[in-house]
Amino acid sequence: MSESTQSTAAEMKGILAWIERSGNKLPDPVFIFLWCIAAVVAISVVAALLGAQAAHPTQVDAAGNAVLVQAQSLLSGDNIQRLLVSMPATFTSFHPLGYVLVVMLGAGVAERSGLFAAAMSGAVARAPKFLLTPAVALIGMMGNLATDAAYVVLIPIAGVIFAAAGRHPIAGIAAAFAGVSGGFSANLLPGQLDALLFGITEAAAETILPTWDANIAGNAYFIIAMTFVFLPVIWYVTDKMIEPRLEPIKPGEMESSSAGMIKDPDTKLSDVERKGLRNAGYACLAVIALWVFLCVGPGTPLVDESAAPEARFNPFFQSLVAGFFVLFLAAGWAYGVAAGTVYSHRDIVKMMSGAMGDLSYYLVLAFVAAHFVAMFNWSNLGLIFAIKGAAFLEGANLPDSILLSLIILFGAFINLFIGSASAKWALLAPVLVPMLMLIGISPEMSTAAYRVGDGATNIITPLMPYFPLILIFCQRWQKEFGLGSLAATMLPYSVLLLIAGLAMTIIWVVIGIPLGPNAPVGFSL
Repeated sequence: MSESTQSTAAEMKGILAWIERSGNKLPDPVFIFLWCIAAVVAISVVAALLGAQAAHPTQVDAAGNAVLVQAQSLLSGDNIQRLLVSMPATFTSFHPLGYVLVVMLGAGVAERSGLFAAAMSGAVARAPKFLLTPAVALIGMMGNLATDAAYVVLIPIAGVIFAAAGRHPIAGIAAAFAGVSGGFSANLLPGQLDALLFGITEAAAETILPTWDANIAGNAYFIIAMTFVFLPVIWYVTDKMIEPRLEPIKPGEMESSSAGMIKDPDTKLSDVERKGLRNAGYACLAVIALWVFLCVGPGTPLVDESAAPEARFNPFFQSLVAGFFVLFLAAGWAYGVAAGTVYSHRDIVKMMSGAMGDLSYYLVLAFVAAHFVAMFNWSNLGLIFAIKGAAFLEGANLPDSILLSLIILFGAFINLFIGSASAKWALLAPVLVPMLMLIGISPEMSTAAYRVGDGATNIITPLMPYFPLILIFCQRWQKEFGLGSLAATMLPYSVLLLIAGLAMTIIWVVIGIPLGPNAPVGFSL
């Protein structure tokens, strides 16, 4: 290694160490969210007094004028009433809460029956250790087809895979988190996200060209290329930058529930474990067959035949959380009966109860996070910020590659404040899509640029609903792993994924490669 390379690596290590030390001095995440709530309340009061407002890009009043979105004081009588009256509903309607609880009920059975330990240990015994990182990252990006279920299923399993292979489990969690969340839009197949975003794009594009129709595969080539661009980035960051600087797992530090999931990779599976895995495989096939039948059988419950072609499989995608619950429950039960870890239905109930016990801290954290996100929305501050930022970009007269790069950076920045990909695009698309069409950039290209920026900063913002859950996964292996530790771990992924996405977009625009079938970069009226 050259002296300059060593110097750069030392500087990076020093920066990350400073971030980690500084971040770990912060209060518990529960109180961080409480302080953020207090800050939002104060800012909302000032903004309301100053009359902060913005013209909504899509809503008009009876006279045909744009509806003004005005900052709302969170100390107004209506908002205080909403906070106190709706507190239970605000908590229970927190988007990721239901996903986490449902999937973890099934995953708790699969974990505590020993299925995960046996399956992962058997798999890694035959897989080269150096291929674990790209395999986990690729599965993470493909896991986005399962929407939010990938967060609560793959990421904790990745820690187990790495631990069973003799590698650092938090490196596995980081690689999976980077794949699932940092590579949120990268994939080998179009899926629910494509249908969701292009539905918004179509509505925006029709303001310029009413005959424009969305193509769910309009970003297919782009997201496939993004997958192969992001994969080596995640591999390099994990193996060369993150894992070498992680503190070793101290004996007795990890939680007992995590320790029970690890087997020595060199230990051969017993006869009952092999029988259990075989039974679990049969159970998985049965569940998969059931879901296929629900898509093709009488009535097609998981396919909406009356919907538009791009939305027909939405019920199937939305059922995958329940599918993972049934899959893990059936497979864990089948394994446990054969392996002798499940003797009656009472053991299943006990395993589910244990899984809920592991989530006790997350429930407390979810309570304050849910109220912070809700109150931020009530104040209209996020909406006003998004509209003002989009209007600024509309007035910029820049080359296509530079303008798209700014859109990517803007999307990455605003993602720190508004987590939902569809919500942000619904705000930005009515301005960005028509504006870019008028200067010769296709709706597919504007959608692709937005997707690059939207994913890169998912992994470093505490406003991402699953960020607290990832912290809990890490703390199962290292109890002292704090918020600063997680931020320092994920920051290199975020920066390099953003740089890689920017470079890829610029090259794509300069060369003029089609984004998908019948989806060029350029556009003409």
